[in-house]
Amino acid sequence: MLKNIHPLLNAELLSVLAEMGHGDDLVLVDRNFPARSVANETASRVLIRVDGCTIPDMARAILSVFPLDSFVSQPIDRMEVVDAPDELPRVQREFQAIATAAHGSPIEMESLERLAFYEAARQAYAVVATGEERPYGCFILKKGVIFPDAG
Repeated sequence: MLKNIHPLLNAELLSVLAEMGHGDDLVLVDRNFPARSVANETASRVLIRVDGCTIPDMARAILSVFPLDSFVSQPIDRMEVVDAPDELPRVQREFQAIATAAHGSPIEMESLERLAFYEAARQAYAVVATGEERPYGCFILKKGVIFPDAG
């Protein structure tokens, strides 16, 4: 057992998060995403299933230990709503608020058309599939750097 680790962060997920380096991408998706076929093409070929979990809950857990890349203007990609690319569904607004809170400053997300999102996801390190029921709960998070304390 570990202290101060969110209970949704199981050993497999913690191992993947620790293996990732600066600039590696983690895909976090809803239950409708073709997670297995996409994961088979990622760098690690790892699919982590957390079917009983929502996107907001998993976002809180992952972002409690996962630094977002501060060297890019938009360290998170989101899947665009088909035929409404500027629409931000509630699940995406919730995710953005959680990311902003975890990061400590406003986070902007890049939007990717659905098929472009699939292609970008295939280039990622690993995929985490949740049981999120709402569509468009699909994100790609770019890992950042942890700097030593200045003091």
